[in-house]
Amino acid sequence: MSETHRTGTKNAKVAVALVSVVFGMVGLSFAAVPLYDLFCRVTGFGGTTQVAEAMPEEMGARQVTVRFDALVDEKLPWDFGPEERSVTLVPGEPGLVFYTAENTAEMPTVGTAVFNVTPAKAGRYFHKVQCFCFEEQELAQGEATRMGVSFYVDPAIEEDPATADVTTITLSYTFFRDLEDWERQLEEEERLSHSAPAAASEPALAAQQAALPHQ
Repeated sequence: MSETHRTGTKNAKVAVALVSVVFGMVGLSFAAVPLYDLFCRVTGFGGTTQVAEAMPEEMGARQVTVRFDALVDEKLPWDFGPEERSVTLVPGEPGLVFYTAENTAEMPTVGTAVFNVTPAKAGRYFHKVQCFCFEEQELAQGEATRMGVSFYVDPAIEEDPATADVTTITLSYTFFRDLEDWERQLEEEERLSHSAPAAASEPALAAQQAALPHQ
């Protein structure tokens, strides 16, 4: 086998692998949010946070600013954002913020939120006590809801040399459209598009009948 042929085969395999990864990540984030959650927890991808049942007994000394961000996938017709852009607290101090979401579509829609924390190295010290992520949220036409996030920053962040420079942590949520909900909308739009010509022809037919001479 020639060197050129071997190189071409290797490049083809790499290309196929990259395409598979891209499609896999799209499907992971859009259609399989629970798997995305598991992936984050296993790999630490996206600054995976910790989950706590209670607040710590001790508090740290230095102040940390926690910023809040919000994104919405283009397939989900929602207005979504935090009520506060940031809060400043010391590690171990309880934090509580609220996000609001409003369905701007003319039909009920379902969304699910995923999150990430930056810098990623701070994720292990960011503890969520209560959160709306990875849970389906269904909103009726024009309905709005308020969702809380209870959290704290672990005081151990002050003992880690790798996070000595961390003074700001950003918690970002992205809402994605539920796949089955999106498919239902597409089916409804297709049904309406097929029925539209028939509906449009009814006035024309009535006009033709009115123009006919009466017996």
